[in-house]
Amino acid sequence: MIKVYDADERLFDHNGLKILHPNKAEVFIEDNGDYYITIESSIEDLPYLQEGMIVRAKTRWGEQGFRLTNPEKKNTKISVKGYHLWKDSQNYVIVDSNVVDKDCNDALDHLNSACDVGTPFTTISDITRINSTRVIRKSLEEAIAIVVEKWGGHLYRDNWVIGVKDTIGADRGIVIKYGKNSKDIEVKENWDNVVTKILPVGYDGITLPEVYLEAAMQYSIPYTKVIKFDQDINQDDYKDEDGNLKEDEYRETLISDLRTQAIAYLEENQYFKCNYKVKAHIEGVVDLGDVIVVEHEKLGIKITTNVISLKYDCIRDKYTEIEFGNFKTQLKDLVKAIKGDTKEQITSANEVVRVTLENELNEATSKIWGKLGNSYVIYEGDRILVVDSLPKETATNVMMINAQGIGFSNNGIDGNFNSAWLIDGTLDMQNINVINMTANQVKGGTFKVGARINEAGRIEIYDISNRLIGTFDENGICIYGLDGSRVVINPEEFTGYDHTGARVFWMNGDEFHMKKSVIEEEITLCGLARWLGIETTDNTGIGIVPLT
Repeated sequence: MIKVYDADERLFDHNGLKILHPNKAEVFIEDNGDYYITIESSIEDLPYLQEGMIVRAKTRWGEQGFRLTNPEKKNTKISVKGYHLWKDSQNYVIVDSNVVDKDCNDALDHLNSACDVGTPFTTISDITRINSTRVIRKSLEEAIAIVVEKWGGHLYRDNWVIGVKDTIGADRGIVIKYGKNSKDIEVKENWDNVVTKILPVGYDGITLPEVYLEAAMQYSIPYTKVIKFDQDINQDDYKDEDGNLKEDEYRETLISDLRTQAIAYLEENQYFKCNYKVKAHIEGVVDLGDVIVVEHEKLGIKITTNVISLKYDCIRDKYTEIEFGNFKTQLKDLVKAIKGDTKEQITSANEVVRVTLENELNEATSKIWGKLGNSYVIYEGDRILVVDSLPKETATNVMMINAQGIGFSNNGIDGNFNSAWLIDGTLDMQNINVINMTANQVKGGTFKVGARINEAGRIEIYDISNRLIGTFDENGICIYGLDGSRVVINPEEFTGYDHTGARVFWMNGDEFHMKKSVIEEEITLCGLARWLGIETTDNTGIGIVPLT
């Protein structure tokens, strides 16, 4: 039984224009994804199954409204698809709204009220985590997607109510044995990220004393990987009153943090990922998110999964298809190819700081070309992701492009984007290797060159005629004269050399030596006397004046 309403209906407090009895009415709902109904009926129902009209259908979640679109007629039948009313949120626009330090419920209310016109929606959430985001020129639907990404959780959709719940479903004790009901079950496995033995690497290449960690789960073949973990531990918290780093304490903290991250990674990735699609009734499944335990007898393990999507027959009041697993295989709006040209322009050779990076450039080129076959581009409406594996949840290296700029992460789509190129021109990187760089002004904290850790970096200074007049490198500071002479300053020497390489002045401990000296006016000696030039009517010479 399907109730039909006009396109502008809001209250649904009556039985509508007509009650239909179609041949088919199936609802598909997906966690944080699609929610729609497909209807097939007699051609006589054509006046009531038109573009934009609303139908109400009984589901396991109560009567739900769907807005019809793209009806198709064939002989004596009509088929039409209707998207859940929450999808109307795509028709409301937010020009610019800034959500600052709000829980999820307040964030949804804030964005719902920021639309160009009033909406029919009520927004709710039970997520108390505090976060911030800015939404510029987005639909309300896109804004809600941003909230789900920022605050986490699962979409809750009930007619005009849109919510984000922290958790959904329940554990009802459902157990499926792997390999059973083979005619009715479709199974997909993904072993790409399985790890049973890990060599964790942390800040500055630090490793654990025990080197390796092993998972409780072991297979017939080893799955050993070296995994690099980011460690955001401030050195300043481990300095004494004199500013000296307490190295032992700092190192122990790094090791403890590295071990904690590595154990969590092992626990997450010791089991393979799997998805199951069952075209049969599973006793006990009630809703999205319900827990289903899969027993894999061959491997002797139990894997906890959740219901990902449901297909429900409104006429027979039963589920006709259930998908559950611990990863999603479907990707929305996959962009198969993006073509573009990049042009680099270098304007003034005399203003360029040249840095030789032949090895680094060759290595980077090899990495890029070697990964072209393992790169995937995903378009998600408000952002583009470039990932190194599918599904995107399994990716390690991620590049994200949105209206704010480009971000780079080597910790998956939910990890920290430690490097970024923002739309305002800010370039925020942990490491930058360049062949040529042109800049009007460089500002910053510490600019490091030289030493092993900085790959013997070097700064060269040129005069207006492109002649080298100074260098900063691992040997210190060197200033060059026009005649080939030079001055060298470093912790071991302060010396001036002539064009032949002979010393003309230098420091020896607390003594200053020079071969020649010209003094224009006076010399003060030991604070006791002053030597100065004098001129009389008869002659010129040196006068000594005692200091009082």
